[in-house]
Order: sequence, then structure tokens, then C-alpha cells
Amino acid sequence: MVDEANAIGTAYLRIDLLPSSAQPALRETFKKYVDARIETYRSLPDIKAAQRELARSQDLQREIWAQAVAAVRMPESRPDAALLLMPALNQAFDITTVRSTATLIHPPPIVYAMLVALALASALLAGYQSAAERGYHWVHKLAFAGIVAFTVYVILDIEYPRLGWVRLDAIDQILVNTRAGLK
Repeated sequence: MVDEANAIGTAYLRIDLLPSSAQPALRETFKKYVDARIETYRSLPDIKAAQRELARSQDLQREIWAQAVAAVRMPESRPDAALLLMPALNQAFDITTVRSTATLIHPPPIVYAMLVALALASALLAGYQSAAERGYHWVHKLAFAGIVAFTVYVILDIEYPRLGWVRLDAIDQILVNTRAGLK
């Protein structure tokens, strides 16, 4: 998120290198793009809504790119504008692809199977060891089962950080702050 916010901020600042006549339209489209990126994250875990916002942001990327190409080709454009603006735009757009792809990458199913197997094996070993003991210490058994179950839950929750207790919503504020800084 920090990389995306920084890339967007850098690209936005480099719009200053373009001719004055091209800046307002590009700045407005850029603001719409950042709004679409923010909405992409806010709409999660609604996958369909997030995909719609992602598609909207990709359309805005193409629009920004077309406007930027047209602006750097204007006769009054500075020669270094293309060399500075276009890579910055490319980086801002590439991070979108990286973040979208990262949401699709999860550990293979064998990792989850091993996690469940480990929990069951530890419960089996704890039960086997306590079977020879006299008396019933249900508090210890309940605590052990609860700790193992909670540990498995937290591990799975970290893998899907927008659905459970472990949340990344606060990190979205970085992009919101970037958007607020776009004047």
C-alpha cells in the first residue's frame, strides 16, 4: 500500500512537467483513478464489487496514459516531461497489477492439510499422554483445545486479512491521505 501511494504521489507531482493546458484534465482523471483504487479496497470482501472497481481503475489507467502521451507530444511540452512522467505512471500502474496478483496467491492446499494434521496429531498425543493419568483435568484439556483451535484460526485469518479479526483496513488510510493531498 505504501509503494502504491508513493508511486501515485510521484506520478501526480510529475504532471507539473506537462504544458499548463494539459494538466487540469489529467489531474482530474488521476483523482478519479485514486478514488477507484480506494473503492477497490473498501469494497472488499465483496469480490464482485472489488472487481468492478478494479476494472474501472484499469479503464482510468488507459485514459490517463492516453492523456499523458498526448500531453508529452504537444509542441509546448518540455523534452524531459516524457522521460520523467511516463515511467512514474508505469510504476503506479504496475503496482496495481502486483497487488491484484498478490490477492490471488495463497499457500497450496497441502499446507492447510498439514496444519490440520498437526493440530489433530498434537491433540492425539496430548490425549494419549493424559489417558494414563488419574483424575480428569477438563480445564487443561479445554484450554489446550482452545489454544490449538485459536492458533489455526489466526494462521488462516492472516492469510485473508480483510475478512476476519486481522484487518488491513487501517493501512488503506495511506491511500486516502494520498488522495487528500492531490490538489
